[in-house]
Amino acid sequence: MTLRVGVIGTGMIGQDHIRRLTQVLSGVRVVAVTDIDQGRALTAAPEGAEVFDTPQALIRSESVQAVVICSWGPAHEEQLLECISAGKPVFCEKPLVTSEAAAIRVMDAEVAFGRRLVQVGFMRRFDGDYRRLKAVIDGGTLGAPLLYHSVHRNASVPEGLYTSDMPLNDTLVHDADISRWLLDDEITGVEVRVPRRSLRGKDLRDPTLVLLHTVSGALVDVEISVNIGYGYDIRGEVSCEEGVASLPNRPATVISDHHGIRQAIPEDWRERFIDAYDQEFREWIAAAGQGTATGPSTWDGYAATLVADAALRAVESGHLEPVRMRGKPALYGVPVAVAA
Repeated sequence: MTLRVGVIGTGMIGQDHIRRLTQVLSGVRVVAVTDIDQGRALTAAPEGAEVFDTPQALIRSESVQAVVICSWGPAHEEQLLECISAGKPVFCEKPLVTSEAAAIRVMDAEVAFGRRLVQVGFMRRFDGDYRRLKAVIDGGTLGAPLLYHSVHRNASVPEGLYTSDMPLNDTLVHDADISRWLLDDEITGVEVRVPRRSLRGKDLRDPTLVLLHTVSGALVDVEISVNIGYGYDIRGEVSCEEGVASLPNRPATVISDHHGIRQAIPEDWRERFIDAYDQEFREWIAAAGQGTATGPSTWDGYAATLVADAALRAVESGHLEPVRMRGKPALYGVPVAVAA
C-alpha cells in the first residue's frame, strides 16, 4: 500500500522532505502541499499534488492519509490538534510546540484519542552512529554512564534571523533529546554559562555552555557554537564507570595532500544527517501506514520544551533552574524512576 501524504510548509526543510518522499523512499506519495506563501507551495509541489489554501483543508482532505508538518513553530499546536482530531498520523518537525501549555494541550488530545499519532523530528535517534553508541551504553559493559559531553557547532547562522535565544530554545532541543534517549534518563535542572563571545557572532550570545542535570545524577554538558566557521561539527562522548564511548567524526574519510593530513567536516545538517533523515521517515511511513506513530513522541517534545524554557530562565538568572514534569501518561511508555 502507498501512503498518501500531505506536507505543510515548503521552506528549506519542507522542500528537502518532499525530495526525500518523492525521490528516495518507497511506499509513499506526496499528494498535497500547502504553505503561507502559495507561490512557494506551487513551486515545491510534486507533479500531481494538490495545493491547498490552508493547513486545515489539507488535513481534512480525504485524499490525505498522513501529514508532515514543516511550518513555523508557533503554528504547530493548531495543526497538530487538527491532525489528532482527524485521527491522522503526523510527523512534526522540531520544535513540537513553543510553550509548555501548548505541549500539554497536544499531549492531552493524543491521550484522549487513545493511540499515538505524533512523531517528532528528532532525527539524531535514527543516526547509525548514535544508535551504536546507545547500544554500547545499554549493553552495560562500561558500567553506568556518569557524564555525557555533547558538542553542537554550526559554521554560521543567518544574520538577523537567528537570535541569542535560539541556541537555547531551538538548537539545544536536539542535544537535550538525544541525551535523554542515550542515557534513558529525564532532565531535572538546567544551568547556562556564557563565556567570552565570538567576534564572528557579532551581537549574538555565542558560544553557550549548558549543563543538564538528570534524575540518575549523571551530568550532560553541551557546547553550542553557531558561528564556528569551519563546518557543521557534531560530537558526543559518554564517560562511564568502566570506560568511555564516543561518536566517530563524520565523514570518516581522512585526506592527505600537499595541504597536510586532515579530515573533512560536513558543511551543514543535511550532509551530516542525510541517512538519519531517510531512516526516520522509513520508520514513520511504516507506522503511519498502520495508523499510528513510533519514535520520538509528544512526551519527548514536551520534555524538550521544558528544557528549553528552563535554559532561557537559567541564562538570565545565572542559577540552576528546575525542570518540573507532569506524570508520564501510559500511552508514552514506562516512566523513568525518580531517585529517592
